[in-house]
Amino acid sequence: MTNRNFDEWLSKFRPSISSYDYYIDFAKVVRNVDEIKVELNILNSLIASKNIEEEFEKIVTKYPETLQCVPLLLAVRGHEIYAQDEEGAFLYNFKKMNYSVEQYKVFMRKTGLFDMIANHLVNNLVDYALGIETGLDSNGRKNRGGHQMEDLVEKYIVAAGFKKNENYFKEMYLKDIESKWNIDLSALSNQGKAAKRFDFVIKTDKMIYGIETNFYGGGGSKLNETARSYKMLAQEADTIEGFTFVWFTDGIGWKSARGNLRETFEVMDTIYSINDMENGVMQKLFE
Repeated sequence: MTNRNFDEWLSKFRPSISSYDYYIDFAKVVRNVDEIKVELNILNSLIASKNIEEEFEKIVTKYPETLQCVPLLLAVRGHEIYAQDEEGAFLYNFKKMNYSVEQYKVFMRKTGLFDMIANHLVNNLVDYALGIETGLDSNGRKNRGGHQMEDLVEKYIVAAGFKKNENYFKEMYLKDIESKWNIDLSALSNQGKAAKRFDFVIKTDKMIYGIETNFYGGGGSKLNETARSYKMLAQEADTIEGFTFVWFTDGIGWKSARGNLRETFEVMDTIYSINDMENGVMQKLFE
């Protein structure tokens, strides 16, 4: 592997690895709205109402559970909303009324919800809630993004014929690797955060592979730190018989930290990109 060309290798790094389900989790969006669909449909009767405050009072008195929809209509997660003005500060509970209906009418008026519903700015509160849930779900992208490289690497591990909890393992701590296979990993320092836990461990007849994965779509100081600590980890792993450190990384963020990555690349044969995985590196590596 040492005859690989760093610049050529780096040139194939990706700007993104977003899969189709990265953008919006529609199953979750629909599930969340379904939970309050009946209540939303009751509140639909207020749309274009000529006397919304009075009708709202009748609905809330007869169906107090309709109140639980209100936070979502304001794109708020949870059952409590704090609001204050010159008339005072209030912490409204929409699961169990903690003020008079009159005060909840103040809330609806001052937040603009009465105006929106009465003036027909929306035609259907269920559809509107679906839109809001979709917007709220987009905030979950950061979490989904963090796991994308891990998920991608795992797909290739499985495709290479490995079975979970038989010969490949997720998120394994050093001490667990040591006790499971009776190997001494004390040469791996804890200076690099990566040393404490590996994203994956693969066990073959000849070797234990400790695997780290990450993807950087943008630059930053973290990349230099990661490259340095993984370089050290690779050098320390070289002193342990029967253990190999493998790093799968990608992302155009590395172009801003190419110097440090090049240094690691030069001392580490087992550093690979998505392009390497697509070209069958798993089958060649884990024998």
